[in-house]
Amino acid sequence: MQCERFIKIIAVGKMKEKNLTHLTDDFLSRLNRYGKCEIVILSDSDVAKEGAAICRELDKERNSAIFVLSEEGKEWTTAGFAHQLEQLDCRAVFVIGGPFGLEPEVKQRAHHLWSLSKLTFTHEMARFLLCEQLYRALNLLNGGSYHHV
Repeated sequence: MQCERFIKIIAVGKMKEKNLTHLTDDFLSRLNRYGKCEIVILSDSDVAKEGAAICRELDKERNSAIFVLSEEGKEWTTAGFAHQLEQLDCRAVFVIGGPFGLEPEVKQRAHHLWSLSKLTFTHEMARFLLCEQLYRALNLLNGGSYHHV
């Protein structure tokens, strides 16, 4: 039985690149086909203040699986990521830090440290890639044709 999914993305800093903003917004709207998707944008500051703001948001999500994007995180294939989502009880929170990284406390609160790639991306690119991969994984789980195996 499939449940209504809830996805929350916590991201630091506004997106400045208009093309990436447009693409990200498109995937966010597509995600709503599979459940509620919310994005919380936190002000960029120094790493300590950003970390405190992220932790305040995470305090609201005690019953959610927390995925923190981090360069030392585990990499998954799309099918592997879809499998991770399939195992959840319908609530997932994804955290993307600012350009200078994350406070150790944020990483400690993660259920999953996840790396999009061994390559380094701007936090704006990471936000776009996260939204695209979320859509791809949920489309795959729901029998869609977006992901070609």
